Amino acid sequence: MSGPSPRRWAALALIATAQFIVIMDTSIIGVALPRMQEDLGFSQENLSWVFNAYVVAFGGLLLLGGRLSDLFGARRLFGTGWLVLLAGSLVAGIAPEVWVELTGRAVQGIGAALIAPSALTLLMMLFGHDPKELTKALALYGAAAPAGGTAGVFLGGVITEYLSWPWVFYINIPIALVALLATGPLMPAAQSQRGSIDVFGTLTVTLGLGAAVYAIVRAPEVGWGSAETWIVLAVAVALLAAFVAIQARRREPLMRLSIFRTPDLAAANLTQLLLGGAWIPMWFFLNLYLQQVLGYSAFPSGAALLPMTVLIMIGMIVLAPRAIGRFGPKAVTVTGLLLLAGGMAWLSLISPNGSFAMDVLPASLVSALGMSLAFIPSLGTAISSARPEEGGLASGIVNTSYQVGSALGLAAMTAVAVANGSGQLGNLPALTDGFSAAFIGAAAIALAGALLASATLRSQRTAVPADDVTASHR
Repeated sequence: MSGPSPRRWAALALIATAQFIVIMDTSIIGVALPRMQEDLGFSQENLSWVFNAYVVAFGGLLLLGGRLSDLFGARRLFGTGWLVLLAGSLVAGIAPEVWVELTGRAVQGIGAALIAPSALTLLMMLFGHDPKELTKALALYGAAAPAGGTAGVFLGGVITEYLSWPWVFYINIPIALVALLATGPLMPAAQSQRGSIDVFGTLTVTLGLGAAVYAIVRAPEVGWGSAETWIVLAVAVALLAAFVAIQARRREPLMRLSIFRTPDLAAANLTQLLLGGAWIPMWFFLNLYLQQVLGYSAFPSGAALLPMTVLIMIGMIVLAPRAIGRFGPKAVTVTGLLLLAGGMAWLSLISPNGSFAMDVLPASLVSALGMSLAFIPSLGTAISSARPEEGGLASGIVNTSYQVGSALGLAAMTAVAVANGSGQLGNLPALTDGFSAAFIGAAAIALAGALLASATLRSQRTAVPADDVTASHR
């Protein structure tokens, strides 16, 4: 049996970069949306699909990406994903009208759905031989996700203010080219497996998730009691039920349903879903509060979120591994979710005449600390619970859980915010009330995650001693 790759830490840098980029692409367009709306002619109600076209394609195809990674090899899918992301970024940047822009964003999402599960599979291949190295690698990988989401807002502000909005997409192109050149030399090869691709399963789960997001996004405009909302939700439920039925019957399903009988896998994925559903609305509405209530322009608004990014990096790389080694993944996950809920409840106290130092900074740091503690142990539990030959599937499932939670959480909290006044641009008290309600809702999601994690995760302790987690690698 061959030993560990001497280039595994350089490979990890590329894997973490991949995670950073695919998550950054969900948030980097936020500050640029008003200028995109003006240049391309988006209507107010359709503007959110610049975000959702990416997230629906990403979340809906992650299971397929995981399956393809297992069938054709993670290294091959990793490189293919970068190529697709590059193409989508180019189309989104040069788009002359709405439908081209949304097509480019969807293609970006497809590329991300190939990159994300194969990246996690490659990480497990590179570091699965050593539990303490694996814990450290997961910490670095995990820090790239929320850091990418938060840094995307900052970079989007810088690019929009000093260049132009197409560059929020063009920034991916040189990174993708470097990644394509580095994938072959750095990443381990894996033998392809025999098997088929579940086309009908892929269609039903992707369309079902897309319909659910569409219904929730549209509900504030057409009404929660409208026939349109409930018909589309019924279609979403029917499609997802059909997906489950197809998986139960197929000999080679897209997602083997019995995998959820693996101890802790279902519980960890549910935790990731609720974590995404709480975290993404928090930074989204925090950015809106900074710009629309406190009056920050694009660059200062992005810069205001940098303290959160720094704390997340420290928390995931230093604090979370030590805490896992000392207290076990369950206790750290629950504690992190409780801190996240507390931080967002604190953020709900924002006022129309508030300030960054008093209303935003302390509560956002508490939230960031909670996120950094909850993300790593729940992610590690989710991907390490599956059999090695199903690493791509497990990676696809956990990425799907987080992305679907993000999309549905943001859609639901947008509805809550609008219902409480956030649609009244220029009315600072009404805007603040709407954002405050969204923070309370997101805090409730995090609290639900803490309660469910406490009830469903086992109390196992990691085998990695606390002192070994941060030992320098050789």
